[in-house]
Amino acid sequence: MNEPVSLLLIDDHPLLRRGLAELFESSGAFQVVGSVSSGAQGIELAEQLQPQMVLLDLHMPGLDGLATLAALKRQQPACRVMVLTASAARDDLLAALRAGADGYLLKDSEPEDLLAAVVACASGQARLDPALSTLLAGSLRERDAPVDSLRVSLTERERQTLALIAEGFSNKLIGRQLGISDGTVKIYVKHLLGKLNLRSRLELAAWAHRSGLADDRGEWR
Repeated sequence: MNEPVSLLLIDDHPLLRRGLAELFESSGAFQVVGSVSSGAQGIELAEQLQPQMVLLDLHMPGLDGLATLAALKRQQPACRVMVLTASAARDDLLAALRAGADGYLLKDSEPEDLLAAVVACASGQARLDPALSTLLAGSLRERDAPVDSLRVSLTERERQTLALIAEGFSNKLIGRQLGISDGTVKIYVKHLLGKLNLRSRLELAAWAHRSGLADDRGEWR
């Protein structure tokens, strides 16, 4: 049996933190190692505890969630950070992705959906609230070069990697599917981010769905 994922909660609402702690602890998949009400406390505690994952509110008094996220990613690049917020604003979503968020969920998510998304994120998958997928795709459309020219610029392996990212596969699972190493997958992901002028796996997934590349997997599997 796998060890529970160590999880740190950062949110300024105590009742919500208590409910989240009960949800994740009862699942058996997580061990809540800390629960704090501010970004500054979260950064300090994360440095001490080295959690594998952080669930982070975006709008808090004092040091806000974006600044906290950036600091956490500088401090612990391997730590997975899922933003859990009430904000469905495009600017907040894009700013969080650019700061390194591994997922972005809204607080009105059903508990079972939230738990499933955080489990997937902890395993290396990118997770975006379904209500925000169209919002993200629209923002990418505004700044993209013509899709056809970008599609042509991708190698076959990059297209395959992108299609699997769109399905939510982690680097390890992509490597198994394609018969290549995790390190090689990381190289393909880096190339994709550069070619498409994107900054995160979530943006890659949204671009793949909008361009139709998410459906290309059927051509080679």
